[in-house]
Amino acid sequence: MDGQLKVRRKILIVEDEPINRKMLENIVKDNYDTIFAVDGVATIEMLREYSDEISLVLLDLMMPDMDGYEVLEFMKADKILKQIPVIVCTSEKDAEITCFKLGAVDFIAKPFSHPMVMRARIDRAIELREGRGLINATQNDSLTGLLSHDFFMEYSHFRDVHYKTSGMDAIVFNINRFHLINELQGRRAGDDVLIKIAESVKQIAKEKGGIAGRGGADEFLLYIPSGSDPEEMLKEIGSGLEYILNNSRVYLRMGIYKNVDMDITVEHRFDKARVACNSIRGNYNIQMAAYDDTMHKKEALDLRLVNDMEAGIKNRQFKIFYQPKYAIQGERDSLYSAEALVRWEHPELGLLRPDSFIPLFEDNGLIHKLDHYVWDEVSKQVGEWIVKYDIKIPVSVNVSRVDIGVPNLEEEIFTVVQNNWISPGMLNLEITESAYTENSDQIITVLKALRERGFAIEMDDFGTGYSSLNMITSIPLDILKLDMQFVKNIHEGNKDMKMVELMLDVARFLKVKVVAEGVETKEQYDLLKNAGCDVIQGFYFSMPCPPEEFEKLIEKENEELNAEVQEALNNG
Repeated sequence: MDGQLKVRRKILIVEDEPINRKMLENIVKDNYDTIFAVDGVATIEMLREYSDEISLVLLDLMMPDMDGYEVLEFMKADKILKQIPVIVCTSEKDAEITCFKLGAVDFIAKPFSHPMVMRARIDRAIELREGRGLINATQNDSLTGLLSHDFFMEYSHFRDVHYKTSGMDAIVFNINRFHLINELQGRRAGDDVLIKIAESVKQIAKEKGGIAGRGGADEFLLYIPSGSDPEEMLKEIGSGLEYILNNSRVYLRMGIYKNVDMDITVEHRFDKARVACNSIRGNYNIQMAAYDDTMHKKEALDLRLVNDMEAGIKNRQFKIFYQPKYAIQGERDSLYSAEALVRWEHPELGLLRPDSFIPLFEDNGLIHKLDHYVWDEVSKQVGEWIVKYDIKIPVSVNVSRVDIGVPNLEEEIFTVVQNNWISPGMLNLEITESAYTENSDQIITVLKALRERGFAIEMDDFGTGYSSLNMITSIPLDILKLDMQFVKNIHEGNKDMKMVELMLDVARFLKVKVVAEGVETKEQYDLLKNAGCDVIQGFYFSMPCPPEEFEKLIEKENEELNAEVQEALNNG
């Protein structure tokens, strides 16, 4: 013995006549393991369950419910199943050409004769398949065992065709801030959570007579007959997750499209369920949302905004507003810089705030075009102010997580400022803290390259993205922006103020400036100034304003500077 185990390949025999089924089993049993199906529907079930094990299918054509032709068509349409060789076994001699067109590799006529010849043809079909290097089928997700996204969609469509039901629900499950589980508890813990959720989703699908799949990352899909209790499903899926994470809470969210429209594609049905699921993203008080008319109208509006964006940029409908930032640690509060905020003056929909289109463009990958437009518009404006007022006011612009993945980003932004005859130091680049936590290595590399070009880097929304202190120390930074959520509730000695003081200490340790946003009251101003905050922005000084209004603030700053100079000369 050579010490190696011989692998026995598996053959699926599809035959509704018991005698023929037994004859085929006797022909191959010495060399192959066998599994059986008696009709087309059961065949698809077997292919789904054993797809990575089946080496060949012996297929009868004439079967109840779903015949062999339909099985061949289904397999041919699937990019994985079509790789499994099929030998058709039938008395229908005229069907040979049709079967070959549908993907069969061989054709054996009934009644069966010459068993040795049949086994040789089976051996040869399997050898040819393996010799061509066809890989194991991957319609099942390797981690969870659930159907992969593409096969889930195909199988759901197949279900609609062959199983007529009164109504179906499309359901999408997701996990709020799943990346934090991987970061804080390790990828193994994250995988354990996904596997546990998959087991529950699979069990629900089995109980309800539906289909379960994995959409990718932390997204799970369910296609089940209408009428199930969503809260019960959430409870069942969430059961036991805290135990995996040592009593840490896992926040599931579910979007459901009830009683789906059968006239639209399966993919579109789950898009609607996904819209519902995303509508509660980040909301830890609501776990379930159903797709409704309001979401339908928003979906239609979103589609229109996406389609109108190119024209909006071309026709300069996007307007830049500037919110001033004031340095507050000197003898007087001085205009220090500004933040660029974009508004959309839509010709038919009126003035649109950024929260109505920025997240949409981020999700659709269009935000880079808008960001580039803003970089260019701001650079032009800064250049004009330098010439007109002989004053340098740096302006902060957004760099989204989508921008970070753009090749040669540092060259692109550097070219923008060069073309507008300003230095990189006049354009501060804001990146949200949550973006750092998602792909810190790539972002650090890009930001280092940008700093080498002379750009200042701001971390926006500091304190909301669950960054580790270790990560903060490795990120190239010049400015930290305290999120307004920390500022709005500060009072002398309260917990919010203590938290702000702690973050100011971190900034001092890192030797970076701090900007507090959302400052609205004199009390907030005094507390921040006494705590050593460098710069503030908010309604206390000014709302975001168009360029012509911002120029009045520049003129006022110049007047105060000139007065200071004159006073110094008089005192000299």
